[in-house]
Amino acid sequence: MFDQSQFVWMDGGIVAWKDATVHVSAHGLHYGTGVFEGIRCYDTPLGPAVFRLDAHLERFFASGSVYGLRMPFTAAELTDAVCEMIRRNGFRSCYIRPIYYYGSSNLGLFPDKCPKHSGLALGELSRNRGIG
Repeated sequence: MFDQSQFVWMDGGIVAWKDATVHVSAHGLHYGTGVFEGIRCYDTPLGPAVFRLDAHLERFFASGSVYGLRMPFTAAELTDAVCEMIRRNGFRSCYIRPIYYYGSSNLGLFPDKCPKHSGLALGELSRNRGIG
């Protein structure tokens, strides 16, 4: 897999990895009502470079709209968050996983009353192994 980061980004703030939690009754866990994207950042002679971040975020927003998940952050704000998390964790190459999902309110089928949550988890890629 990958080496976990020290920090993640959740709902617009920076949180220690160990404090980033999701409630067991989150709608997204029970019904899969959430979206994610998988993005790579590569080590280059000029520093870390995220591969096609704009295209990944465009697809992330499009996926959210299918579920009725209107993102509370702009693509520019998520771009800044990705860059800050790479810097804050000191990564040169990493895997980036943005996620947006319906949280905990009820266990009913319809999530319209559930709060929505966002997050960015990053993991540093080992030099001698990839992901998985």
